[in-house]
Amino acid sequence: MKRRIAILGSTGSIGTQTLDVIKRNPDKFEVEVLTCNHNWELLVKQAIEFSPNAVVIADKQFYQQTSDALKDYSVKVYAGSEALEQVVEFDSIDIVVAAMVGYSGLIPTVNAIKHKKAIALANKETLVAAGNIVIKTALENHVPILPVDSEHSAIFQSLIGEGDNEIDKILLTASGGPFRGKNREFLATVTKEQALKHPNWNMGAKVTIDSASLMNKGLETIEAMHLFDVPVDKIEVLVHPQSIIHSGVQFQDGSVKMQLGVPDMRLPIQFAIGYPERLNSGLPRVDFFSLPNGLTFEKPDLTVFRNLAIAMDAARKGGNLPCIMNAANEIAVKRFLQDKIGFLQMSDFIETVMNKTSFIQNPTLDDIIATHSEATKISESL
Repeated sequence: MKRRIAILGSTGSIGTQTLDVIKRNPDKFEVEVLTCNHNWELLVKQAIEFSPNAVVIADKQFYQQTSDALKDYSVKVYAGSEALEQVVEFDSIDIVVAAMVGYSGLIPTVNAIKHKKAIALANKETLVAAGNIVIKTALENHVPILPVDSEHSAIFQSLIGEGDNEIDKILLTASGGPFRGKNREFLATVTKEQALKHPNWNMGAKVTIDSASLMNKGLETIEAMHLFDVPVDKIEVLVHPQSIIHSGVQFQDGSVKMQLGVPDMRLPIQFAIGYPERLNSGLPRVDFFSLPNGLTFEKPDLTVFRNLAIAMDAARKGGNLPCIMNAANEIAVKRFLQDKIGFLQMSDFIETVMNKTSFIQNPTLDDIIATHSEATKISESL
């Protein structure tokens, strides 16, 4: 039987690439639900092509345009954040691709888990903000969380078949972004245009800026802690500019397993929604003889790229601090993209919010929601 897919965030980078995977495998998958925030025109095009049962436009002001454009098609149209949370409850959904950007993906993902939907997780902020709660809820409901991030997919693939063999260390790779090797003097004057030019990956603006500041690697470190149940000090970040090795695991005997592939997000997406089957992707293969500099590794510079150090410190302290950091980072990135703060000021901005927001050691989901609201208000006041 075909797997019926709901894509939360279908008009973004991960969402559009997920639809490409589905289009390449029409005998394996079909689209049940598509959602987006405000890009209603693309949502309509996707709905006409893939014929989902329903679509959700989160921004209610675009409901009428979306509804009018789809009036001649058998597609239900809903609007608003509540609809976004409720649509994942459909009995007809087999797997939910959580591809929304930022904290907004948390509540719909948790609700999908409570309704026993398998999760293909591309929204790392869900685990950053409320990792303990999300994992506990998934375990209680016997719901698999299949990672879509290329790094976490690589770790997951490296662990398959290892049973209870102890993890000595997780090796989390990073491309280094567009500013690898640069000093703080250089970073003090970089523009958003420079920061948005990632050397290897084609991603949305927010993820690309996070990659440039290495905050993305900090978020992924916290995500890996929760997904694979390891402390932060058992996660080592390796700057690997070729982006061919996507991450790996070192075991207690010293053996290392790593997953390699071309830098194309359709590979981990396909692995997540098709698991445990490996499908023919039709994508390019790694040509090891054409790599100009081989495969190289460097240590990240935590004094230049302070966001990674901030995230690792938040991971060690735990509680609601990662949630605070994530909320502050979302606003900091927005300010940088609006040319209101400089690239290096994002770290100062985040630290200020972390120091001003109430700390809770063992937060509930309600606490996390309140924390995000408080941290966002403080961030917006700066």
